[in-house]
Amino acid sequence: MPSEINDAVAEFIAHQTHFYMATADANGRPYVQHRGGPEGFLKVMSPTTLGFADYAGNRRYITVGNLGENENVFLFFMDYPAQRRVKVRGKAGIVTDPDVIRSLRDPNYDAQVERAIVIEIEYWETNCNAHITQRFTQDAVDAAVAPVMARMARLEQRLKEAGLPID
Repeated sequence: MPSEINDAVAEFIAHQTHFYMATADANGRPYVQHRGGPEGFLKVMSPTTLGFADYAGNRRYITVGNLGENENVFLFFMDYPAQRRVKVRGKAGIVTDPDVIRSLRDPNYDAQVERAIVIEIEYWETNCNAHITQRFTQDAVDAAVAPVMARMARLEQRLKEAGLPID
């Protein structure tokens, strides 16, 4: 399996607003954390390195604690509208270097960065799209139906002006 991110996977990652990150403690007990943010919050730092600014959250620090004991991570990306998924296995570390944090921070996202998490990729893979149910955000649905809603409003206005019932 490839260990370097190609252009297609880099583009895929750049448009993601979330992924699932699996870690394990020193005894191998697994934990999965949903990570989300603005589109592109996870950055491709190089063909073999991913990183993201880790913002203040629920203050449970399970992922951070696990990474202190076991650097192995697995990232699972699911793009429901496109029915695509990408999996990445790697080694992650906590980074507090201000320059790295600054490079990963989204200047338009007003939240406190506590640290950065940087992942060295061991391999990545894609899977077939069988059984991935398409799902869309409300914004995507609103944008898709906006022309129909605008046309309907214009037609209802014409009916009203003609004195005809709308129902």
